[in-house]
Amino acid sequence: MDLGLAQQVVVVVGGEGYLGSAIASRLRAEGARVVVAARTTETGVRLDARDPDSVREGIAAIAAQEGRIDALVVAAAPSARTLDPARNSDPAQVLDAIDGKAMAFLRLANAALPLMVAAGSGRIVGISGQNALVTGNLTGSVRNAALIVAAKNLADQVAGSGVTVNVVNPGIVADDPSTTVETGRGGESSPTQIADLVAFLVSPLASGISGESIAIGHRVRGVVAL
Repeated sequence: MDLGLAQQVVVVVGGEGYLGSAIASRLRAEGARVVVAARTTETGVRLDARDPDSVREGIAAIAAQEGRIDALVVAAAPSARTLDPARNSDPAQVLDAIDGKAMAFLRLANAALPLMVAAGSGRIVGISGQNALVTGNLTGSVRNAALIVAAKNLADQVAGSGVTVNVVNPGIVADDPSTTVETGRGGESSPTQIADLVAFLVSPLASGISGESIAIGHRVRGVVAL
């Protein structure tokens, strides 16, 4: 299926990471003009998503260089493995985690949205996680839930403008995901599967989808969320 991404300018923040690199590769395979942005990079655009000035300058530089930004994918966030389980409910760790993921997404989206709204089209996709839907990891749950809530608010803010904002929620990510889904947990997914979904959401084919938080891998088994 042709996703209509040929020559579309797609910025992938965190595009050299585990998920981001798979997303960037998938988009390139569709013919998109992929711009990788990261805090440390040798080939892409240097951009620190925690720094408001760096975000504004980075997005502006990309728009000037490419002439436009058709889509923004935010896959940049500290790994959940960097969170200290012993500080799971420590407000300092929770706030830092929110800043590194949800607020990073919000800074980037806020920088790109005016350009997209002015153009009358655009796609923004954030990567969150299914632990937003369950308890047991307060830091991880709150940082992911905050991203989902921020994205929904932005989607509503630009409704009818031609710009869409959505979130992809993986469970456990593995190169060779298990097909087993335990009760109370989300199903596993691979970077390739996640990249396939992101590619669809940034394509013109997904013009009618906005404000959604979409699970990849089986949505948490045994939980209903309306």
